[in-house]
Amino acid sequence: MATARATGADMQDEIHALRVLLESQELPDAAVAAPGRWTDEAYLTMTDCENWLLELTDGVIEMLPMPTWRHQKIVEYLFDALRACLRPVGGAVIFAPFRVRIRSGKYREPDLVVLCDSADPRGENRLWHGADLVAEVVSPGSARRDLLEKRLDYAEAGIPEYWIVDPRAERIIVLVLADGRYAEAGICPRGTTATSRLLPGLEVPADALFDVANTG
Repeated sequence: MATARATGADMQDEIHALRVLLESQELPDAAVAAPGRWTDEAYLTMTDCENWLLELTDGVIEMLPMPTWRHQKIVEYLFDALRACLRPVGGAVIFAPFRVRIRSGKYREPDLVVLCDSADPRGENRLWHGADLVAEVVSPGSARRDLLEKRLDYAEAGIPEYWIVDPRAERIIVLVLADGRYAEAGICPRGTTATSRLLPGLEVPADALFDVANTG
């Protein structure tokens, strides 16, 4: 019992220290290395009670940039397309902020995350333990994370399909998992349509997607 009390006290100390960091004016733009090695439960407790966009990688808390309006319009378009495709088959799609467990010690908050069966036991209320498809919209300052780091993370989690929408290049990259690594199933610039290997009927015209993002 003494160990449990000490662990709980340590967790509260770490949460307090992170609050101080996040509320200071001395944070880097995209990430903050919190003091100590954050446990899964400390991270989950923190994100249960605070509204900062945070991810966890092996004991380090990372802060995500606030999305732009253009970013959110792209997410909205994709969400509507995914929901229309999934509703008839009983699938589920949810948008960030929402936690996805990659493995012990690593959690991500994809812009969009899909389970083909809404009754899939991986789909818990607090977080999802993996997914069938994830999508990220590249933000200023997040290109390396979305194009390289998260490509490795989602492959590590065994997620069959990963969509990357890059507004800078106005292209959609569709990646499918093969032998534990992602292969490019489609690189779709304007004038082409991105399609899913996993979800029959999911088609996203690049022109329509980026036109929506550029209006308003």
